[in-house]
Amino acid sequence: MKTQKTNYLLRPVFVTIIGLGILISATTAFAETIKIGVITDRVGNSAAWAKPIEEGVEMALKEINGSNGVLGKQIELLYESDQSKPDISATKARKLIDAGVVAILSISNSPSTQQAQTVTMKAKIPHMTPANSADYLTKKLKNNYFFQMGPLGSTQIRTLMAYNKKNNFKRVALVKDNSGLGTYLGKIFKQNLEKGGTSIVAEQTIEIGSTDAIPQLQKVRAAKPDAIYHSGIVVSSMATFFKAYHQLGMKQPILGSFNLSVPRYLEVIPGLLEGVTFIDAFDPDKKEAKAFINKYKKEYGKVPFALPAYGYDGLHVMVNAIRRAGSTDPDAIRAALAATKGYVGALGAKGTSVDFSKDRAGFSKQGAVVRVIKNNTHGPVVHSGY
Repeated sequence: MKTQKTNYLLRPVFVTIIGLGILISATTAFAETIKIGVITDRVGNSAAWAKPIEEGVEMALKEINGSNGVLGKQIELLYESDQSKPDISATKARKLIDAGVVAILSISNSPSTQQAQTVTMKAKIPHMTPANSADYLTKKLKNNYFFQMGPLGSTQIRTLMAYNKKNNFKRVALVKDNSGLGTYLGKIFKQNLEKGGTSIVAEQTIEIGSTDAIPQLQKVRAAKPDAIYHSGIVVSSMATFFKAYHQLGMKQPILGSFNLSVPRYLEVIPGLLEGVTFIDAFDPDKKEAKAFINKYKKEYGKVPFALPAYGYDGLHVMVNAIRRAGSTDPDAIRAALAATKGYVGALGAKGTSVDFSKDRAGFSKQGAVVRVIKNNTHGPVVHSGY
């Protein structure tokens, strides 16, 4: 797919039109585009997540420019990779601003995005993350130029807790791996479950690199939980857990995090995730999601999941704000973003929309969903909101 990506490290090329004495810079052509920066990760810890988000961004770019762009100009994306390192992300943000972008999308990890927004805040450049879920991104800094489009981590957890309550799971077990994120998610699960009055009857950790989880799951089985919360994210540890679960003939429902929405887990441990529920922001039966799925399949020849939709909606929301602003002035774009209300995209449960008019974290509290894995695919929604 051919898209407008610019290596703006190229030196200006000058062409003299003989006889007219006119000096034309190649950068003049670039002035006819509206530049939006994208801080991604192509080689670091978040690269596997950032790549599908980029696919969604590129698909939206093709649609927008194929429909005459915005304000009579084409959109030009300037990409920078931050390797999921906060200091590099801040440097890349400065570089993009110096290159003339009117806004920035961050699709790397949350700590990197947080550091990047310290730069965009000072420069007063509109900055949005379509996918980062850390609550602190719109809480720690009073940055009216920063917006968060996807579901907050707290929204995801509360949605899962609502599903827990609906199913009357009063005694649960927690199983995690010892990765940083796995440990963090396990802590958040525990805090919210106990806050809601659910008893934690067993806690077990599967070490990264371990090939046997039978001892840990025997202890879980002995505790007789109503359900098991699994917060592991490392594929090998997850495979070890599910193999042991099936070997022991366990039947307790398993609830997982957003990471299970990534197809890689289904590919690496096929068949072992049947019946597992997980938190997501994507309802494939929603009208707008169906349209997105069909476009994505036509573009990339595969079935999408939530991450590409984050990128797709993210660029559309930003460009929609530029269109409503009627200007590329950063203050006007920021004001238009802040006035965004009722944007219905591919993400979110049916009947929900993005609304920045009341909160810079604009994803609806009713927008997150719980889905179930069926026939080794991400299956239907079984719950939404909290």
